[in-house]
Order: sequence, then C-alpha cells, then structure tokens
Amino acid sequence: MKKIPQFKSEKQERNFWAKHDSSEYVDWEKAEKLHLPNLKPSVKTISLRLPETMLATLKTIANKRDVPYQSLLKIFLSERINQEQQMPLKKSESNLPHVPVTKK
Repeated sequence: MKKIPQFKSEKQERNFWAKHDSSEYVDWEKAEKLHLPNLKPSVKTISLRLPETMLATLKTIANKRDVPYQSLLKIFLSERINQEQQMPLKKSESNLPHVPVTKK
C-alpha cells in the first residue's frame, strides 16, 4: 500500500483523489463501516420557479402539518427521488446518473 500524503487544504485533497485510485492507498477489505449521525449533507441554494397556485397549495399543506413549506418541498422531493430509484430502469434511462439521497 502507498502512503496517503498530507494535504494542505481540502481542495488539494479533492484534486488528489480525483486523479488517484484509493485502492492503492487503502485496504478496503479491512475497512470498517462508520456511522456519523450528526453529519449534515452539503446543500446548494437554487432558484425554482413554481406556478403560484402550486406554491399556495404547498404552503397550505405545510401549514396544516406545521412545517415550513421549503422543508415540506424537500421531503416531497426526497420521497419521489427514492421512489424513482426503486423502479426498474427502462433501457433509455440506464445511462442516467444515480443521485444519492439521505433520509432524516
């Protein structure tokens, strides 16, 4: 096994792992599963245009559930993405990227 170099920044480490095979540096047969319960996924702010009626309906549903409508929208998206990932792929969809989704 090769020795993993010391990195001066996350960017330097990202660039290194983008160009190197980790199996040359880590014996994955001896790896242990790690559980990080407080790790929060990276988030990206996006702008999303919705029909006003759809947004009003979403806010009404969120209000009934006593949650912010943005949180409810994330829940709905997560549930739908998980459903889609459970469906068998059609031949034309087999080249689409897999999007990992975390549950809370």
